[in-house]
Amino acid sequence: MSDYKVIDPYTGEQVKEYPTATDDEVRAAVERAHEAFASWSTTPIAERAAVLSRAAAIFAERSRELAEIIRTEMGKPLGQGIFEAEFSGEIIQYYADNAEAFLADEVLENRGGVDARVRKSAQGAILGIMPWNFPYYQVARFAFPNLMLGNTVVLKHAPQCPWSATTIAEILTEAGLPAGAYENVFATNEQISDIVIPHPAIRGVSLTGSERAGAAVAEVAGRNLKKVVLELGGSDPFIVISTDDLDAVVENAIETRMENSGQSCNASKRFIVLDELYDDFTAKLAEAIEGTAIGAADDEEAIVGPLSSQAAADRLREQVSSAIAEGAQVLAGDVAGSGDARVQPALLGGVTGEMHAYREELFGPVGTVYRAKDVDDAIRLANDTPFGLGSRLWCSDPEQARAIADRIDAGMVAINGAGAEDYDMPFGGTKRSGFGRELGPHGMEEFMNRKLVVMP
Repeated sequence: MSDYKVIDPYTGEQVKEYPTATDDEVRAAVERAHEAFASWSTTPIAERAAVLSRAAAIFAERSRELAEIIRTEMGKPLGQGIFEAEFSGEIIQYYADNAEAFLADEVLENRGGVDARVRKSAQGAILGIMPWNFPYYQVARFAFPNLMLGNTVVLKHAPQCPWSATTIAEILTEAGLPAGAYENVFATNEQISDIVIPHPAIRGVSLTGSERAGAAVAEVAGRNLKKVVLELGGSDPFIVISTDDLDAVVENAIETRMENSGQSCNASKRFIVLDELYDDFTAKLAEAIEGTAIGAADDEEAIVGPLSSQAAADRLREQVSSAIAEGAQVLAGDVAGSGDARVQPALLGGVTGEMHAYREELFGPVGTVYRAKDVDDAIRLANDTPFGLGSRLWCSDPEQARAIADRIDAGMVAINGAGAEDYDMPFGGTKRSGFGRELGPHGMEEFMNRKLVVMP
């Protein structure tokens, strides 16, 4: 029986099943990627860019169809799925448009007066291990900068996303990518650790997923001297210091907590509010959460849908129940829910450092709110987490905002509603949220050979 199944979270019914690859099929996929590297890496940049541009156009043209696939796979609200498909196409086009500049030689000034330059080139086949929460976007930000660089890709998608995984591979074939340059494999975790990562042809590994998965992959990669990029969990703080428009702050809080049904690594999960704003903010946020309904499968305007699976919903309910048993208060929402994959948005207060919910990531539409005595206390609460992915800060004094941002221990800080997830900005974290960066020019550099060439 295969692990690669499509089970619709809206209905609980199995829609599709794909066979798990055999050991020989997995080895063959790696070898095809290795063989394709010789020709793809020497293909002129303009020709590689033309292939990516065609792929970007297909993502845009088929955005609704692609959205319907991931709605069925992991429950993403339809409008958000359309946006994800279109945004993935924009990411692809960004690398196609900017590859010439990103890959230009870096000329080095030097005391010897020689012609010294860093040449930027591909390394080989790169393994990507992708999650279910953004089935297209996560692949786009890993695979396409590497393909544009000239690397080839072996892609293991999440077991609940085989339909979107095969569709991405089909789009690349339609766009004209040579055979072997992108290999989709329905491999087991054991095959990845025993066959793929140790394979001499694999030059690096990029994983987006849980801490547990990241630690396991990093261990195997380390033993085999392979570079790793890890984008893991997050428990991002949403810090409110001062504002002239509290309603706008609350609107942003809802948007950044509830998008993708709260299943985003860099979603706002912990609302940390200065004492003088706490009561008003919490009352408004609780009211907004009470008014956030779970949308139907065909509702393009829905903010929240079911969680990705029954198991994910059960896990979140267990975390909330544990927090309540330890003394947390429910400030908004029906945390019990219906028992299926639908989890009603909720807000918890009274969470203390002794509770499991203080340290854990709540992966779903449940937030926690904290009262901060002053700015120093707010920063302490923000940093008192094993994670360090993103953060959001509201402060009406720009100079103070930048000073606070310097003290936040995270990979990204977005101030006063600014977006920090665009295709031309680096995405990544610190601490147990992982290391390495994706998107922007940095997204092409992680698995790049920066070769020094010196000539008199």
